[in-house]
Amino acid sequence: MAMTMHVDVVSAEESIFSGTAEFLVAPAERGEIGVYPRHAPLLTRLKPGLIKIKLQHAEDEKFVFVSGGLLEIQPHVVTILADTALRGDDLDEARALEAKRRAEEALSSNNAALDLAKAQVELAQAVAELAAINKLRKRSH
Repeated sequence: MAMTMHVDVVSAEESIFSGTAEFLVAPAERGEIGVYPRHAPLLTRLKPGLIKIKLQHAEDEKFVFVSGGLLEIQPHVVTILADTALRGDDLDEARALEAKRRAEEALSSNNAALDLAKAQVELAQAVAELAAINKLRKRSH
């Protein structure tokens, strides 16, 4: 029997996932991190990207896109507190492309009232979401 851990992924709006997993991979700020049961305790920030959760007793995996947040690891419990999160099935390429276009437009304008940092963050999130969509598309083929 494989060892397992409990995983919770929550955003400000809702609980995205709660269940038992054999492992997960998350986009930590300094690179992807793989987490198995009995991992050493850790608290780290997440960057925009895709979380992969290998479910117990299942061949498939769950995917969740996060725009950033915190990852807390305890030996048998992993909690992800995401700024915003979308289930892999809910990713929308048209919406992400539009967000990317708006962010690039804001960055290229010479508007003095422009919040440069906000536009850069929005661009990074849109690019990460598009990368996640492409990664999921490749996995399904």
